[in-house]
Amino acid sequence: MATASKQTTPITMEFDIAEDRSCELEDYTVSFVTIRQDFDLAPMLASLPNGMCQCPHWGVLTKGSMTVRYADHEEVIEAGAAFYMAPGHTPSVTAGTEFIQFSPTDLLAETEAAIARGMQAAAG
Repeated sequence: MATASKQTTPITMEFDIAEDRSCELEDYTVSFVTIRQDFDLAPMLASLPNGMCQCPHWGVLTKGSMTVRYADHEEVIEAGAAFYMAPGHTPSVTAGTEFIQFSPTDLLAETEAAIARGMQAAAG
């Protein structure tokens, strides 16, 4: 059985706004995410189809809150809730939010590439 924990998973991305500790479990990436600043990912996802993340995510929000916008509605996820984000979403998170998320590795790679492009564009 493959396992991962926040304590044993290496930091794969570290920014002023967040820390992401991720590893692969079979065809999925598990991410332990800590948000340091309020942040809306919509501008970072602009290069994806319809400007929205196309990767599904499953997880548990352990602290804080997250708002997930879809084309026709939005959902607020609070601490203690398990969640599923269907393709076609843009999340925004509040400082202090922590969650564990599972995503198909191949689709997540496309999203992370778009986020990296968005962050480079924002940095000038």
